[in-house]
Amino acid sequence: MQTVRTDDGDRYLLVRHSGESSRVRDPVTSEEHSLATDRLEPLPDESALDTAASAISEPVRRLMSAVPDDRALGLLREIDVRGPVAVRDLLAYDLCESDLHGLCGEFRAAGLIEPCEVAGERGYRTTADASTALATLREE
Repeated sequence: MQTVRTDDGDRYLLVRHSGESSRVRDPVTSEEHSLATDRLEPLPDESALDTAASAISEPVRRLMSAVPDDRALGLLREIDVRGPVAVRDLLAYDLCESDLHGLCGEFRAAGLIEPCEVAGERGYRTTADASTALATLREE
């Protein structure tokens, strides 16, 4: 399987190649159809798996990359649900201080949370992308 691009710029996954007509699959809709082979340009530097993953929204992919386990996902969800949360309040969860700061550092680097002030204390709030990604996952 490989990624191909049509002469009008659309990207597809090449399912079957033949002389005049090739079968392609749209990575977003998963619909398959035939296109003239001479309209297709192979993209050897673009992974077919990366093309397939492009059907998932970028915020969800970023969340999936930054969240290593259920505890981390729970932490991010709590920050999102509770709104801006002081770091002191986050320490009430079952994470040691270094684990909490490590996860928050990873979330910040991924653009999922941002620092803020909560009642005069240091805290965190989720970014719009993180809130969107979490809402998408809850809908599924």
